[in-house]
Amino acid sequence: MADGQAPASQTLSRGIRILEVLADARAPLAIDEIARRLDVHRSVAYRLLRTLEDHGLVARDGNGRILLGARMAALAAGVAHDLQAEALPELTAVANEFGMTCFLSVLDHDECVTLASVEPRHAVASVAQRPGTRHSVTLGAPGKAILSLLPDASWPADLPAGLAAEVTDAASRGWFASHDEVIPSLRAVAVPLAIRGRGPAAIAVVYLASRHEPVEIATRLHESAAVIRAALGG
Repeated sequence: MADGQAPASQTLSRGIRILEVLADARAPLAIDEIARRLDVHRSVAYRLLRTLEDHGLVARDGNGRILLGARMAALAAGVAHDLQAEALPELTAVANEFGMTCFLSVLDHDECVTLASVEPRHAVASVAQRPGTRHSVTLGAPGKAILSLLPDASWPADLPAGLAAEVTDAASRGWFASHDEVIPSLRAVAVPLAIRGRGPAAIAVVYLASRHEPVEIATRLHESAAVIRAALGG
């Protein structure tokens, strides 16, 4: 190649894409549907799936449809293991205190990805925010909290007009709120989580409605962020 880099592996790329498709689907998929989404012949999709199945990364349900395998959970648990371990007790405490789903997000290229999530124990209704959920870092409270930790030069090139000012203004108060940005009708409150030697992150809650004011929620999230930073020497 002109830039001196080795060519990317198309087979590996397709295998990773299958895992992404299954994660986004939230339900088992037929091989034909996977092949269609990858825009490959069914036989190609079948060979890729057999390899992934051999490694426990995908499995089949009783109808032969494909879903993510148990091995994926083990791999996910190993991502920033110490950060997840220190964050989970705090996420649990906040979730049960406010009756809201509390989660930890990290930056992945130009996307905000949920690394860990806890739903409240006794809430009548709560919002699911599964690990692996991702969206543009320019959307939602956790995305903007993460943006506030990045130098302007590292912000996405397609930053919507006015977002820079919004992030700067919210950063001065130390917390971020959003409504109807990622999923219609949902609200979120987030605070940035900066830990020395690690990429930018955020702690957030997501909910439909609450008697708690955003500033009250943000204050509690800051307390949790401080506990996590201290535990990790940040």
